[in-house]
This record gives sequence, C-alpha cells and structure tokens, in this order.
Amino acid sequence: MTVQSASPIVQVLPETAPFSDEQRSWLNGFFAGLLSLDNAGVTALSPAENAAVLAEAEDGAPWHDPSLEMTERIKLAEGRPLPRKLYAAMAQQDCGQCGYVCESYSAAIASGAESRLNLCAPGGKETLRQVKALMEEPAAAAASAPIETAPAAEPGPKGRCRENPALATFLSRRKLNGEGSEKETWHVEFDLSECGLDYVVGDAFGILAQNDARLADAVIALLGARPDAEIGGKPLREKLMEDCALGPAPDALFQLISYVTGGETRAKARRLAAGEDPDGDLDRLDVLGALHKFSQARLSAEAFVEALDPLQPRLYSISSSHNATPGRISLTVDAVRYKVGSRPRWGVASTFLAERVRPGDKVPIYVQRAHGFGLPADPATPVIMCGPGTGVAPFRAFLHERQATRAPGRNWLFFGHQRRACDFFYEDELQAMKDAGFLTNLTLAWSRDGEKIYVQDRMRERGSELWSWLEQGAHFYVCGDAKRMARDVERALVDVVVTHGGRSAEDAIAYVAALRKAGRYQADVY
Repeated sequence: MTVQSASPIVQVLPETAPFSDEQRSWLNGFFAGLLSLDNAGVTALSPAENAAVLAEAEDGAPWHDPSLEMTERIKLAEGRPLPRKLYAAMAQQDCGQCGYVCESYSAAIASGAESRLNLCAPGGKETLRQVKALMEEPAAAAASAPIETAPAAEPGPKGRCRENPALATFLSRRKLNGEGSEKETWHVEFDLSECGLDYVVGDAFGILAQNDARLADAVIALLGARPDAEIGGKPLREKLMEDCALGPAPDALFQLISYVTGGETRAKARRLAAGEDPDGDLDRLDVLGALHKFSQARLSAEAFVEALDPLQPRLYSISSSHNATPGRISLTVDAVRYKVGSRPRWGVASTFLAERVRPGDKVPIYVQRAHGFGLPADPATPVIMCGPGTGVAPFRAFLHERQATRAPGRNWLFFGHQRRACDFFYEDELQAMKDAGFLTNLTLAWSRDGEKIYVQDRMRERGSELWSWLEQGAHFYVCGDAKRMARDVERALVDVVVTHGGRSAEDAIAYVAALRKAGRYQADVY
C-alpha cells in the first residue's frame, strides 16, 4: 500500500531483503508502526528496545534451511516473536507458490493481513498444522489483529499472480527419456502470444491444473452422490476436478467424519484429525482412501466439499528464454506416478501436462517472478550451474539466454541422472554448445552406469578448477531436491574450499555463506 505523507516511511527492511516493491512498502510501514516510528524517524522506544525488535528481522533465520525437519526448525525459533515462529513452520523453499516468500507470508499471517493458512504447498499438512497450532496460542490472538492500514490486497496484474491467472495455449509435449529409462520426463511447451506475458530466466511458471477425472469419479462413487449435483455453482464432478485438492486427506475431513459417526470410528477419526496415526495407514489416506476407510460415514456432498482444501497451483522452473524464443515458454517435467498398496497415484499437474491436456487447450497460468534466483547483472561473469535431472531446467534457460544475448561470460554445467543412454536430457543441444565453445565445461554424472557417481562427486574431482572459477568471481547455482541433493552439493562446495582454498572447515563454511549473502550462491530447490 502507498502511504501519502510529507516524508518517506522509515526504511526498516534492508534493500537486499527478498521482497517485491509492494511487499517492501507494506512491511516497512508495518514494522515502522511496530517500532512506533513516525515519518520523521522519531521513536517512542529506547535504543535498546529498537535494537531488540530490529534483531528479530536480522536474526539470521537459522531455521531457513529446507533440509531441516519441522521439529528442528521450530526448536530454533523457540522464544522468538510469532512472525518468526510462523516463518520456521514454512517449507523454507521460498518457492513463491503461496504468492509470497516464506518470511513475508509469515509476517502477513501474523499481522492479520493474510487469513489463508494453507498456502504453503511444499509444507502441506505438516506446515498447516503447525501454523494453526501457533495461531491458537494465547499470545497469537493480539498479535494477529488486523492492521487498519493494511486492507485486503487487490489481485495483482493478470497472469502475474495465482489469484489472477491468464490463459495460455498448450502446444506440445515430447518425451526426453530414451528406451530403458526408469523415469518419465517431458519437455512441455506453451504459447504466450495471446496473453502477452513475458518472463526472465529464473522465473517460475504457475499451472492451475485439473485433477484426473478418474479420481474425481471414484470419489463421487464412494461418496454416493450425483456427479451433476450443484455445489457452489458448479456440478460436483467439475468442482472436484477444478477446485478441490484430492491428495492427503485434510484434518477437516476427519473432523467431519467424526461428527457423523460414533464409537470407535469416531475416536479414530478424531485421532486422525489431531495428527495421530491410530491404524498405521496415514500414508494411504488421501481423500479417496479416507472415504474408503470410513465408508460407513454418510456425508452430504456440500459438507464434504467444504471440508476439502482448495486445489493449489503448481510451479515449475522455466526451461526456456524469452529472448531466444519470444512468445513461447517451455518446462521440463517429471510425471509423478506411483502406487500406495495396490492403488495407483498420480501427480496432479505433472500427469495433467504429461497426458491429459491436449494441444490447443487453454490453460490458466501465471508467471511467478524469481526471488533471488537469476543470472548475474554483468554478462561477463562466469556461471557454474549444478542441475541433475529436471534441475537442469533453469540452466537450459540460462544457457539459451546467454547465447541469445551474446553474453561473453564462461559457462559450466554439472548435469547428472541415472543412465547416459536414456536419461541425458537435451543431449544434442548441450553437446552442440560444448562443441561450439559456448559451454566451456559440461561435466556429467551417472548413478546407474556401474559405479554410482553423483554431481557432488564430480565437483570434488574438478575441485581445483571449480575453486579457480569461484576466485575469479563466478556465480554458483544449484537446482533440484532440497533435502538431499542440494545439501550434498553445498557440502561438496565446502570441501572444495577446504581442499583447494586452504581454508579450515569453519572458514570454508563462512566462505560459502559469504557467497550466498553476496548473491553468488543461489538455489532453486523443491
């Protein structure tokens, strides 16, 4: 919100804080009010009190690490104010899927400016439960009172936020795996020319996918309802496909079941709603599984739908460059398919893109601007990119961008997967870039071709050259799995600094931390 005044609001947040201009303006106003700072910079708090409050926003956020378990993160935030505890409950990925970053989403909930507690898609039910528990603490009621100067946010520009998607035309998909692969990965393309959206490399692409009709039909059958029953202005079948999350059964569904059952069944439903696992089958209890488990419960279709979580958009790293292919955008998507017991499960958006959407279909989408993930401002800066599997997506975009803009900086890609013969994504174009000298180094790792070799192993093998690039100002990037691969890559980088930089382990950790603080170590993790 823009505040009209004779003098500017005191800037409490540092310029490097990862917020948009709009978020920064609102949060500066919020924290200025919290500090009792007026527009002339006069404060009613003592210097010691000011320092204590400012330290909250500059506490280093030790929990901001997606590889940490929830219990560890919450422990690190003990004794901190509510916004910091909420911050620790988030998934720590800064993925932007909620429309914020983790820190600003937490601040918005704590201030009362954001009432939706279930937007952290990577955190899922675990984050939602923890956020609810924190908001139910006695001290939270006063802290979350709505701020008069923070009215409900208006939807952002069309196609620039989850609340106001645009329509893009699905063009095509092609499989990237060869025969014999254990994976199913697709190169997917959309046409953006009609909606007029552009993007920069590093941005993410939001897809508002639909649930599989087979799953919706199975849910309706167990519910014993009519597919055309009108719920919220839509037929039930359409409502379940377009608006309702049919993944892990939400606590509200178990609560609803407890209201219409009795005895041991009610007790089990209540325990499940409280996060317990009385029968050891919680991992199988998606919405369909919950209906099957409690088949004796008679639920009205309307109450059932109200108990479900909204279907969240999915974000994918963009694997193309607007400068190289104007009006088109591409993604690199693993189709998620697995079984729980004898039942098949399907990733909502990944299988939507892999099989259900057809060329020419209009799909609701939006571009999510990157938060601290993008190419260096100076095109002469060397870049080192580490992206195994679908983690190669943003780095394919980086390379296409640097090629299209004739950036003179050197480029080094670490790529790995299971088998070279069938899992070397974009092999022809990457090899062509290497042969032309544009891709200075292409370092490959294969985990199923005999000895298990991973990208972090190759980093250690090439440690001397890697250290030389870093000392010459290179930016380092990693994209992929947050809990394992990204952590292993960071450890390998620390080892390189120890071995080839002659640093102690403690100094090497500080060196990598300094790279991160300077924006020279950036991660896009999920």
